[in-house]
Amino acid sequence: MIQSLLIANRGEIARRIIRTARRLGIRTIATYSQADASMPFVREADEAVLIGPAPSRESYLVGERIIAAAQAAGAQAIHPGYGFLSENAEFAEAVEAAGLVWVGAPAAPIRAMGLKDAAKKLMIEAGVPVTPGYLGDDQNPGFLREQADKIGYPVLIKAVAGGGGKGMRRVDRAEDFADALASCQREAASSFGDDRVLLEKYIQSPRHIEVQVFGDQHGQIVHLFERDCSLQRRHQKVIEEAPAPGMDDATRAAVCDAAVRAAKAVNYVGAGTIEFIADGSQALSADRIWFMEMNTRLQVEHPVTEMITGQDLVEWQLRVASGEPLPCRQEDLTISGWAMEARLYAENPTNNFLPSIGRLDHLRMPSDVRIDSGVEQGDEVSPYYDPMIAKLIVHAHSRQRAAAQLSQACAQVEVWPVKTNAAFLARAAGHTDFVAGRVDTGFIERHADALVPSAEPSQEVTAAAAAALLSTSGQDPWATLRGFRSAGAPEQRVAVEIGGHGHVVMADPTCRPSTAVVGSERVLFLRGEAWTFAQPVAGDAVGGASASDGVVTAPMPGRIVSVHVSAGEEVRAGDRLLVMEAMKLEQALTAPFDGVVEQLSAEPGQQYPEGTVLARIAKKAE
Repeated sequence: MIQSLLIANRGEIARRIIRTARRLGIRTIATYSQADASMPFVREADEAVLIGPAPSRESYLVGERIIAAAQAAGAQAIHPGYGFLSENAEFAEAVEAAGLVWVGAPAAPIRAMGLKDAAKKLMIEAGVPVTPGYLGDDQNPGFLREQADKIGYPVLIKAVAGGGGKGMRRVDRAEDFADALASCQREAASSFGDDRVLLEKYIQSPRHIEVQVFGDQHGQIVHLFERDCSLQRRHQKVIEEAPAPGMDDATRAAVCDAAVRAAKAVNYVGAGTIEFIADGSQALSADRIWFMEMNTRLQVEHPVTEMITGQDLVEWQLRVASGEPLPCRQEDLTISGWAMEARLYAENPTNNFLPSIGRLDHLRMPSDVRIDSGVEQGDEVSPYYDPMIAKLIVHAHSRQRAAAQLSQACAQVEVWPVKTNAAFLARAAGHTDFVAGRVDTGFIERHADALVPSAEPSQEVTAAAAAALLSTSGQDPWATLRGFRSAGAPEQRVAVEIGGHGHVVMADPTCRPSTAVVGSERVLFLRGEAWTFAQPVAGDAVGGASASDGVVTAPMPGRIVSVHVSAGEEVRAGDRLLVMEAMKLEQALTAPFDGVVEQLSAEPGQQYPEGTVLARIAKKAE
């Protein structure tokens, strides 16, 4: 068994690897950037090595520094986690050339499966079904448009070297193809250093089914059953589960066997995932499930597989890398119960899910579920890395019970002042269609109105805030709170300020909502949402309204990719003004109404903080 292990990653996955390594008696060495110096994974490792400044291209993506750190610390092996260099064949070769053990897939299958077009050709040869599309070398925009027209819309443009939802665009109309292609290529070049794309027919009502495979150095390959990752937003997974709802034994056998064939076609070693796209318009059937791609690494969602099989996949990785045979034979692996995982992100659902960064002054998680997290209370959510706060994982005897547990767990999350998607997750896991197993990748878009919390407090929120004031007043609540009639009955109207706006609501003195004092603010936590509340100051107005004044501000810290208008130009509501990039994702900013570009301060290539005025649109005179 490996005796010492350097972890070439950060955050949640670094802590996850450290936990298993410690249980196995393996010494761990963390690598960290300057931005991560105080993060939990650095403290929890037996040793830690600084590898560079905050930007990942100057730290976590610099293979030479990571190998040098391993050699200096006397590490025997390197575990890449997921993301960063985990699927970089050149890095894998460099690790082994330095005399170190690489805890990951060999370079050959990484290369074979890393380019989506080549991987699909290989799968066709192996008898694995693939989706129809264009996989050729001609990347001329005009030619690609012709191929898209032949395939038929909607089509999916995908970066050849892509992954994680980046470099991917759905195109519904021919006239939108050129802009979508250019945006996809820019994002692909930024994320992967390769702007080549392939085209696929977009499957209506698609479901994302993936199979966990594992191979050892002795030629043995097994599967650990399937996961369903269909709940996605902008091609990013939100909730994952295992097994897949509606998967019968015959279909499971066919899909898992196809996954093993795919892995054997590249002589696979280590943890890997074969991703399939399924036609969700009907019951799952093997003849309507097609190979999509292979991820040659451990997946973010691996815990749901661990929960239903009782296996530790990181331990499997370490044993395989040490030259041991797989811990289990195929016939020894079985499914037990149902598992689900929700990804808790630092993002604001009421502001188009844009990233929310800052210090986690208050962070409280449910205690009765598995939490895999890279942060603790007091840590910072950095603009430099993925804004995932934690993964909430549940396991139950049935799917319905697992969904109920996940919804409840997400509703119990308390975070402030950073915004999160906790309420969104709670609503998704508790939605009638999700509980019934009616899921596909369009689920979130279809049910957005029911899933995304309102930017304004609900009646339940205002009532809970009023009750919180009552429970903490320490005096006769009916005399101390403004807006009360002291001679009135115990159910009467209460004035309360929530999120800076006044409300008059009915209060229930028996309600005891969860609250916290964070700095100078009192915060109410309810069903995954967080609201500041206070007793109104005398003379404050109750209520208020706002209207768009045509000011276009930076919705997040980011860089201007392109500007599509000039000062003085007439625009119509919805016209694209400029494109901003943050965390390698592009966000188009559009005109709020018909008018004229009165002011334009945004410049391509420049970085702007959140809230910066980038443009101002003036309404045309009548």
